[in-house]
Amino acid sequence: MAKTSKNDSTQMNEQTPEASSMTPSLLVGYVRRSNAGGAIKLSINSHAFGDCETYATSDGQTYVPLVISLAALRKVIDGARSVTTVSQLLSE
Repeated sequence: MAKTSKNDSTQMNEQTPEASSMTPSLLVGYVRRSNAGGAIKLSINSHAFGDCETYATSDGQTYVPLVISLAALRKVIDGARSVTTVSQLLSE
């Protein structure tokens, strides 16, 4: 898988307890519950998304790998937290 990068800008995100070390990451957006509570809303900053690294599959499709902390997402779903981040982990 070939990786490409458009920008070196990084922002250190708050790490969850599962993270054993600080990993550089790019803040791309956030996740929150809908007001009615029946859906998850994913908001991606278009400028940050354009700065993300990508990879290509054998069929020629290009993807942007993003991560959301499962523990933080559970808290959003359960209502214990109002929002959590969507990030891309960057290779050092």
